[in-house]
Amino acid sequence: METVCFIHISDTHVGPTQAYGRDGHRSYPSVVKLVDILNTLPVTPDFVVHTGDVAADPDEAAYALAQDVFTRLKMPIYYVTGNHDRSQMIREFLPMGPLVPLVDDPDVLCYRFDVKGYRFLVLDGRAPDELDPHGLLSEAQLQAVQAEATPDGPPLAVFVHFPVWPLHAPWMDAHMLIINGARLHEALLPARARLRGVFHGHVHQSMQTTRDGITYTAVPSTYSQFTAWPTDWQAGHDTDYPPGFNVVQLLPEQTIVHQHVFTRP
Repeated sequence: METVCFIHISDTHVGPTQAYGRDGHRSYPSVVKLVDILNTLPVTPDFVVHTGDVAADPDEAAYALAQDVFTRLKMPIYYVTGNHDRSQMIREFLPMGPLVPLVDDPDVLCYRFDVKGYRFLVLDGRAPDELDPHGLLSEAQLQAVQAEATPDGPPLAVFVHFPVWPLHAPWMDAHMLIINGARLHEALLPARARLRGVFHGHVHQSMQTTRDGITYTAVPSTYSQFTAWPTDWQAGHDTDYPPGFNVVQLLPEQTIVHQHVFTRP
């Protein structure tokens, strides 16, 4: 089996204008620099996956700006719906590579795609507004996971915006998890021998959690990071932590996740 290399990015929070900023930083310049970096890496990734919060708010102008930047990529890109996103807007503004929808609902972005014999599963955990910023998976998606996560099959990786398990950061654990994340984990267990990992965003940090042999990996935001200490009872911002992305290599016998950071423009 061949090696697959993909880039994991998340939480770009593009605003409606290039001047938009939050948490003391402007998001647009970091996204532009990120795309330039990815287009000039010493190896060409097979694809990029954005695990949600493409936009700061579901604003057409923000998605148009994101479209202008991300269509400059020299490789395919796939998107996951974040709590700041709307699936219909992602579909309307952001082209993706070949994929197979798994849920027949225009408001849910759940699909699979295959690259070099590996299978990738994308889940839409955006919850109703009253539950935000928690995530919630629909019954139809959990059934799709059960259908895909069988003991036999190709190597598998899963992409979702929200963390599944507590991260020992009290404010994150109280507000940001997938409410029915334990059911997702249970649905994935039959496939753990071929499951290469679950990759998510939302926490604006590089964090890894392993449970029952399944590794859940978060990637830093491309421009602004949260703090995640066990003493953090309220949201905090790590002003010294630079923007970043992960290079993930799926080899026949192992998975390598290499974190990269870049200087804030």
